[in-house]
Amino acid sequence: MGIAGSAPGYTIAVTTAALIGTAGFLSPGSLIIFAVPMLGIAVAYKALTRRMANAGAAYEWTTRVFGRFFGFFSGWALLVASMVFMVTGSLPIATSTLNFIAPALTKSVLATTSVATLWFLLIAVVLIAGIKLTSKIQLVMSTIELVILAVVAIAAFVHVAAHGAVNPFSWSWFGFHYTAGGFAATALVVVFFYWGWDVTANLAEETKDAEVNAGNGGFGSVFVTITYYVAFTLAALLLFTTKAAQGYSDNIIYNIAVASGLGRTGGLIASIAVILSSIATLETTMLQFSRTLFAMGRDGALARHFGMVDERTETPVRAMYLLIGVGLVVLWVSSLMPSINAIITDSVNAIGIQVAYYYGLAGLVAAWVMRDVYRESIALWVGLCLFPALSAIFLFAMGLYAITTFNLVTNLVGIGGLVAGIVFFRPARATAAPATAS
Repeated sequence: MGIAGSAPGYTIAVTTAALIGTAGFLSPGSLIIFAVPMLGIAVAYKALTRRMANAGAAYEWTTRVFGRFFGFFSGWALLVASMVFMVTGSLPIATSTLNFIAPALTKSVLATTSVATLWFLLIAVVLIAGIKLTSKIQLVMSTIELVILAVVAIAAFVHVAAHGAVNPFSWSWFGFHYTAGGFAATALVVVFFYWGWDVTANLAEETKDAEVNAGNGGFGSVFVTITYYVAFTLAALLLFTTKAAQGYSDNIIYNIAVASGLGRTGGLIASIAVILSSIATLETTMLQFSRTLFAMGRDGALARHFGMVDERTETPVRAMYLLIGVGLVVLWVSSLMPSINAIITDSVNAIGIQVAYYYGLAGLVAAWVMRDVYRESIALWVGLCLFPALSAIFLFAMGLYAITTFNLVTNLVGIGGLVAGIVFFRPARATAAPATAS
C-alpha cells in the first residue's frame, strides 16, 4: 500500500515535467536531497503508529498532543489535499486511456475530464466493496507497474549508451546550485513526489499487527520510490531537452518509451503502468480521505454520521459518498482551466503546501512524544526526536517561502482550502456517541 500510495508510475508520468520546469538540471539531485526530510517524517509516522495506531493517523496524533485546533486542521489539510488530488490523479489515467482509443483527444480538457469521471466512479465502487478486495488488487497492480517501469528505464539507458544523450550527464545535476525561490519551490514539488506512503498509517486499524506492519510499509516504500524517481528523471534529461521535457506533463513515461526505441507499442505498454499506478494512487487517496473523515466523524470533530461503518463491507460508506460527490464537482470545475498542464502544475503546488503542513505537524508531534528517549540512547533520541523535528521545521519553512512565489490560483487552492476549514471547526466535540454501523 505504501508503494501504491506514492504511485511511482503516475508520479513520474505527470510530475517529472513540473520538477524539470522548476529545478532544471538539478532535478535528479533534488529527489535525493529533499527525500531526507521525507525520511524524517516517515520515521515519525513509524514511531507514532507503534504507539497510537489509529485510522485518523496525523489528525488523531496531533489532536492528542497539540489539541483540537491543530488536530482538526491537520486532518482538514489532508482532506483538502486529497480532494485537489482527485483532479491531478484522474487526468493521467484518462490521458493514458485515450492514448489507446483516441490519441488525438489527449490534449482535450473536456475529453480527458469525461474519461477521468468514468474511472473515478469505477474506483470508488471498488473501494466501497471493501478493503480486502482493494488490497489484493493493489498488490497485483503494483507488481506489474514496477516491472514495466523497470523495463522502460533500462531501455532508456541502453538507448543513451548506444546513441548518445541529448544532454551529456554531469555530476553537477546532484549539486546545490539553487536560487532561494527555486529551492523552496523544488522542495514542495518533491514533497508531492513522495506524498502518499502515509496511507499505511490511515489503514492501521485494518492492518494485522499494525504497530509493526503499518509503519514499516510506509517507511520502506520511500526507498523503493527514490530509485525509480531518480532513474526516470535522469532518463528524461538524457533523452530530451529541458524545454521538451517540460511539455510532457500528461505522460512523460510514454514519451520516454518511444524515444528509447520501444516504439508506439512500447509506449502503450508503458501507459498500462501509468493507468495501473493512477488507479492505485486514486484508491489510496480515497482511502486516506475516507479513513480520516471517518476518524474525525467518530471523534465528533466533524458530523458524527461520517463515523459510521457499513456492517457488510466494513467500510465508512458515508464518507465515501461525500468523496464521490465533492470529487466530481472539483474534477469538472477544473475543466474550466485552459490546459491539462495548467491544471496539473497548479494542483501539484497547492497539494505541496497542504502536505507540508500536516507532515510538519506529525514530525513535531513525534519529536514531542519521543523527547524522553534520550534516557535509553542518545542515538535513538537523534533518530526518533531530533530528525523528525528538523524535517518538520524544514517543511514549514519551505512551504511558507514558496507561498510567496506561487500564482494566485495556487495560493487560493493551497491556502484558501486550509482557511475554509474554519467554517467547519468545532471548538468542542459533539457529545453524542457515534454510531458504529449503518
